[in-house]
Amino acid sequence: MRLRYELLGCALHGHALVGTDAATVRTQDAQLVREDADGLRWHRCLRCDAWEPRAAPTTPTRETAPEPDEIDVPLRGRPLRDRYVLRLIALDRALHVVGLGLLGTAVLLFAAYRASWGPIVGQIVGILQASLGGPVGHGGPTLLTEVERAFDVPSSTLYWLALVLLAYAVLEAVEAVGLWYARRWAEYLTFVATTVLLALEIWELSHGPTPTKILALVVNIAVIVYLLVAKRLFGVRGGGRAEEAERAHDTGWPAVERAGPGIDRLTPR
Repeated sequence: MRLRYELLGCALHGHALVGTDAATVRTQDAQLVREDADGLRWHRCLRCDAWEPRAAPTTPTRETAPEPDEIDVPLRGRPLRDRYVLRLIALDRALHVVGLGLLGTAVLLFAAYRASWGPIVGQIVGILQASLGGPVGHGGPTLLTEVERAFDVPSSTLYWLALVLLAYAVLEAVEAVGLWYARRWAEYLTFVATTVLLALEIWELSHGPTPTKILALVVNIAVIVYLLVAKRLFGVRGGGRAEEAERAHDTGWPAVERAGPGIDRLTPR
């Protein structure tokens, strides 16, 4: 069954109805609202095309339903699908921003204060290692040995690592904002950045696969395929012109007229 994003939109925001405050219903308003023999009005949702029953307003604020050129038609069809998918990718990027930002800040703090933290951290790790039944001391591949190696890393290396992590966080933040507002440049930026880092993810996976690494790889591959094929980047499937034509086809009042049945084809009941 195909997912109808219009139904999801109406579930989250309610139906997009117009003419609910009109005093009278005209024949030419049949695409928006109709009135049955009992005086009950049926209003068409401009997002999902469902018909919603409403009683006639007791205190109408306008004489008739608005004309098509007065109506702000909500997103529907492919533009609505793209909004949800791009915002889902944006949320994924936002999680990356938080994680990278925290990690980069932690590395900076470690580089700045490790001289004073060294003895305390060594004692804490030694106690934890002994309490868990692990090997104690500095010989062999113990946790304490690994911590000591981290403390031996040059400060310049740590600062460069923190800079890379924070710069990557900024890049992901730019991607997230651009994708949230459906900017074309953000789609290209996300595609290039994700593709470049795909080789690193595959390399990491080859040196020790984990469920988290596999999931991250699958998600990023799905993002790349979606942007390249569905969003027609780099001229694929007609490129930007085809993308604009597709959006125009599913946007505005003409899309409502094409999707909805005429007055002679539907009688609400």
